[in-house]
Amino acid sequence: MDRKTLYHLIEWSVAFAACAFLVWKIATYEDYAALGETLRGMGWQQWLAIGLCVALMPLNMALEAWRWRTLVPMSWRDAHRQVYYSKLAGLITPWRLGEYPARGFLMSEGANMIDKALWYKVLAMGAVGSATMTAAILLAGVAALAFSPAIMAQLGDSYLYALAMVILVLMIAFALAPKALKKYAEVNGALVVKSIAQSFVRLVCWCVQLGLVLYALGAIDNLQLTIGNLFVYYLLVTITPNVPIAEIGVRGAWAILVFGTMNAAMAGVLLWIINTLLPCVVWVFLKKNAK
Repeated sequence: MDRKTLYHLIEWSVAFAACAFLVWKIATYEDYAALGETLRGMGWQQWLAIGLCVALMPLNMALEAWRWRTLVPMSWRDAHRQVYYSKLAGLITPWRLGEYPARGFLMSEGANMIDKALWYKVLAMGAVGSATMTAAILLAGVAALAFSPAIMAQLGDSYLYALAMVILVLMIAFALAPKALKKYAEVNGALVVKSIAQSFVRLVCWCVQLGLVLYALGAIDNLQLTIGNLFVYYLLVTITPNVPIAEIGVRGAWAILVFGTMNAAMAGVLLWIINTLLPCVVWVFLKKNAK
């Protein structure tokens, strides 16, 4: 078996496993009756909100491609292909650890031999990208949490201590990154700040999408009053250890706590499908056009 055939075999194996996982999650979802009843009661404004949320999915992925090519310079086409494929790999690996190796896999697909320097750079910058996204969510979420005393009371002191610990670890990581990663990639303060700013833009896109779905399912009455809670929701989802197989449950549980209704849990599930299932489908077309 030649190298090119092996690459294609691995690539499609990951895609098949991810799609099988998605089919299983959709087939075993237990609240279709309640979701169907809610959807049947929606008016045209609510369906328009769902349509807008779906239309924002490509923007969401484009923003991630923008972040990725800032960290590792490449063409827009390559960045898009890698971020879509990495969604598949992230689904079938604990804590989405497969996302950045999947991007490195596509980068080295046409090479005649394994480029260790490239892999080290991808993994190093992937760690930076994950840290800057987490930092953006923390900054926005903690600021919003300060104005949500009811949610803070439900979380308790232990969660606040966990937040403080995560913030401390991130600060230490950013301080050590330029020196620790200099052998593999060039990291500096300007790059970190730019990546955090880009991450915040993507976070805003997530919040707009979630707000639209919450409105469509009748989980909120006033979007303006809910803006802060949207940031809090993503903070809680991020600072909660989970694996893909339990992700829907984690998102649904936090949605109920933050927004107070079962429809909010459905909104979390629906948004997960829009931002996870659809990119997996789109990757098939990107792969076809790449040939």
